Amino acid sequence: MFSYIYERVVRYALKFGVVGLVGYAIDVGIFNLLRVGSFGSDVWWQSPLGAKLISVTLSTLATWFGNRYWTFREHRRRNFVLELIEFAAIAVVGLGISLFCLWISHYVLGFDNLAADNISANVIGLVLATAFRFLMYRFWVYAPTRADGHTALKNKAATAEAERLS
Repeated sequence: MFSYIYERVVRYALKFGVVGLVGYAIDVGIFNLLRVGSFGSDVWWQSPLGAKLISVTLSTLATWFGNRYWTFREHRRRNFVLELIEFAAIAVVGLGISLFCLWISHYVLGFDNLAADNISANVIGLVLATAFRFLMYRFWVYAPTRADGHTALKNKAATAEAERLS
């Protein structure tokens, strides 16, 4: 029973976590660089929401590569454009979860300092968004049953070969 659960979820969750840590470093690093004005001041990307939008976009591209070529490599899809679109759609919802947490903290509750922005967006928002993204990537974007996924194509070829040999 444990090996079944390990093969179906735990192994992917561990790899997803490593890729996520890299994405997290990119996200938090860029977010803070933008918020403190490293790339200009009094511009839209220095605002909490602008900085988060840019940092999540860049970290999403990095995590797509990591998940496609390492975490879910045996389930990646032949149509990588559709896969990226679906991956990005899930990431946008995850971004929405993080932005909502940041918006509530910064604009509704009035916690308008850099530490509060980081806690709301990069701790609370991250935990909620990560759980959502993992489930959706594992069981939708990279589901082994996707018709154009490598696993499905390999199984189809094996079935065709077995029928040919029968």
